[in-house]
Amino acid sequence: MMAVAAAAGVSQATVSLVLSGSKGARLTDETRRRVLQAAQDLGYKFVRRGTRVEQGGQGTIIFVADEIITDPWMSLAFEGARDKALEVGINVLMCVSHADADVETNILAGFDKVPILGLVYGTILTRLVQVPAALASRRMVLLNCYDEGRAHHSVLPGDVLGGRTATEHLLKAGRKRVGFINGQQGVDGARDRLKGYKQALASNDIPFDAALVRPGNWEPSAGYDMTLELMALANPPDAIFCANDMMALGCYDALRQLGLDVPSDVAVIGFDDREIAQYMHPPLSTLVLPLYEMGRVAVELLLDDASGLHSSPSSIKVECKLVERDSTRHGYAVTSKAAAG
Repeated sequence: MMAVAAAAGVSQATVSLVLSGSKGARLTDETRRRVLQAAQDLGYKFVRRGTRVEQGGQGTIIFVADEIITDPWMSLAFEGARDKALEVGINVLMCVSHADADVETNILAGFDKVPILGLVYGTILTRLVQVPAALASRRMVLLNCYDEGRAHHSVLPGDVLGGRTATEHLLKAGRKRVGFINGQQGVDGARDRLKGYKQALASNDIPFDAALVRPGNWEPSAGYDMTLELMALANPPDAIFCANDMMALGCYDALRQLGLDVPSDVAVIGFDDREIAQYMHPPLSTLVLPLYEMGRVAVELLLDDASGLHSSPSSIKVECKLVERDSTRHGYAVTSKAAAG
């Protein structure tokens, strides 16, 4: 799969999703075509599992999440894991631990009579975790997190590439000065999306300007306040990349207050592809946070481990796909105003 991924210019996880015929993965027809063509050219034969597998009687996967209320991410990841597991006749049970090591230890104790194939351990924020000893001895995949010694498989979002894709999308749309409102400092997602932003500037021979970067906190209020700061610069941006969709909401409000139009005056792009993004005015261009696909990949890794196909832990980053909408399209506001008139 690594050779196919390199030939097709995609991630290994994308290759796995295409070749396994995943119907839930949000992949473009062009991406699927490139992967299938690369696989054919390389003579790669994908071994499909049957409708049910027997793993020594171990037919249950335990999905341990630290949180499911504040954001939808772990619920989406669970759906992906469940859908993939059900394809091969395996059940997935979810437990919420609130990142409490004692609770996590007790969760396993409660399943002492249940044959367990393995664990998926997921966190709502991409971060370093310390896995409790009671869980560490089990077959396990870390989802949206990683351990310091890299003793376990991890499945992570491709935030660096996502940040680069978002910024390059604005530059390709003809924008010359791109502002960036980042997320909470110290969080992996914020660090990596900023890194991608800087990479895009460098690859387009644009000097990094620290004045165009503002700290946020993932909330609409930060998007609002930081947009006002950016637009008050002597040389304000003509595009703003918000590190998540919620801050883009506040960004819209601030631009509207200033009498500026999206995207005629300022193009805006977000990150995460929350449901609200498609209903904003204009609809928000954004990057998908691929938790559903990550859940599927996590179960694939568990199944491969149970079949003896892995010799050492791997770290897979799943691509954050661009969803282009009207907030970055030239001519949107002009067309809308003409229609309204």
